[in-house]
Amino acid sequence: MVWCPLKRQLTLNSRNSSKPPSSDSPFVKPAPKSLRRKSGRKPGGQPGHPGSTLALVADPNKRLRHEPGPCVGCGADLADAPEVGMERRQVFDLPPMTVRVTEHQLISRRCPCGATTCGRPPEGITAPVQYGPQITAMILYLYVGQFLSKKRTAQTLAELFGTPVCEGTVARMTNRAANGLDEFLNQVTNRLSDAEVAGFDETGLRVAGKLHWVHCARTDKYTLVTCHPQRGTKGIDDAGVLTRFHGVAVHDAWGPYDTYTDVEHQLCCAHALRELAGVADTAPASSSPAPNPRSRCLIGPTAVSSASMTPSRSHNSVTTAIPDTDVRLGSGAPTRTGTRPPC
Repeated sequence: MVWCPLKRQLTLNSRNSSKPPSSDSPFVKPAPKSLRRKSGRKPGGQPGHPGSTLALVADPNKRLRHEPGPCVGCGADLADAPEVGMERRQVFDLPPMTVRVTEHQLISRRCPCGATTCGRPPEGITAPVQYGPQITAMILYLYVGQFLSKKRTAQTLAELFGTPVCEGTVARMTNRAANGLDEFLNQVTNRLSDAEVAGFDETGLRVAGKLHWVHCARTDKYTLVTCHPQRGTKGIDDAGVLTRFHGVAVHDAWGPYDTYTDVEHQLCCAHALRELAGVADTAPASSSPAPNPRSRCLIGPTAVSSASMTPSRSHNSVTTAIPDTDVRLGSGAPTRTGTRPPC
C-alpha cells in the first residue's frame, strides 16, 4: 500500500506534475509524449489558408524604366521603335536608414520698451540636445517588446542608425515611458476585474539578484503583469485584480488563490492533464484503464475555455486610451527561476 505513493514521488517531473522544469533530473530524459491526436492531414500549410507571399502593388513608391539595347535580331537601334510590351518587377526594400537632426532656434527680440522676449520651443523639447520620439519608440520596442538587453539595444541603434546610445539612456527612457502608464494600467485593471473569466498565475524572477515574483492576470484580450517581492496574497493583492474579481478564476490550485472566496475557482486544464499523466505513469496497468479517454475529455474543453475567456459584454466599447485590439503589458516571458510559466 505504501509502494505506489513512494513510486509516484520518485517519478514526478515537470511533465506529470506541477513541479518546475528546473527540478527535473539532468540525467533522466523521459521520452516525449504528446497529447495531440492525429488529424489525418498532411504536414505543412493546408489548402485555403491565408498566404503571405509578396504581391505586386498598384502604386509603387518609385518607377524605373529599363530600355532595351540594340535589336537582338539585326542589331538596329531601338530608340525610335514602337513600344509593344512591358514586364513589371518590383523590389521591396527599406530606404537608407539615417538619423536626421532638427535644430530649433529660439529667437530673442528686444522691444522698443526695453524688454527682451524669447521664442518658446515645441512641447517636449527641454534640453539643448536630446533624442526624439521616433528613436525613443524604437528603443522601447527593442528593449521591452523584443527583450533585448540594454547593451544590445544600444548596440543595435548604433549599428543600424549610426546613433551612439548608452545603456543608461535606455533605462531612463524606459522609466519615463512607464511613469506615463498610470491611466492605462487603471483601465486594464478595471477590465480584468470585471471580466467573466480570467486566468491567474505567478512565476519567479530575479530582480537585482533577489527573488521576486511576477504575477499575471489575463483574459484573451487583456494581460496585466506585475512584479512583487512576495509570491502569496500580498503580491496578488498588489496587482489589484483578484481583490475585486467576482467571475471564474482559472489557476493552478496554489493555496493562496483559494483564500479569495468571492470568486468561483477552476483548475487549469493543463495542470489537470499533468496530474492525469502522473497517474498513468504510476498506476499499475491491471488496476487502471488507459488514461487517454480521460485526457481527451480535457483537451477539447481546454480550447473552449481559452475561447471563453473574454471580457463581459458591458465592455465592448473601448476608450481611445485603450485601442480595441490586444492589450499586453510585458506579455513576453520574463526570466523564470524554478517555477512554472503562466498557463
